[in-house]
Amino acid sequence: METFERPLHPRWSDLDPNQHLRHSVYYDFAAQLRSELFLAHGLRPNDIAAYGVGPVLFEEKATFRRELRYGDELRMNAAVYTLRRDYSRFGFRHEIWRGETLCATVQVYGAWIDLKARKLAVPPEALQAQFGKLPLSSDFAWED
Repeated sequence: METFERPLHPRWSDLDPNQHLRHSVYYDFAAQLRSELFLAHGLRPNDIAAYGVGPVLFEEKATFRRELRYGDELRMNAAVYTLRRDYSRFGFRHEIWRGETLCATVQVYGAWIDLKARKLAVPPEALQAQFGKLPLSSDFAWED
């Protein structure tokens, strides 16, 4: 399995009254990691917009396995777990680890939208080629 991984540093402001990570922070961490993944693969927001498309999400799902607290040493990874063959739809899985313990997963499923027509679109071939270089999960599957 190929993944993109970064250390994760919860902030004091990420905590809820129980002194563990607020549920919405998991989604924010996943979005930030995807942004870093895109940047690391030459997919800057302005470059994507120049193709006339932008990513949109249909679904986000988090599974919480262990509490995350302030000061925990964590790492988060991301990989593509599904793509349509025309690259019009995509799914990313993110995992948060503390040592060898999987603490949470966040899965997102989305598509590309034509920024002018405001309708779902197939991304141009040049963007497909760049997107195709992103890391794939061990259970990656093409979607029909």
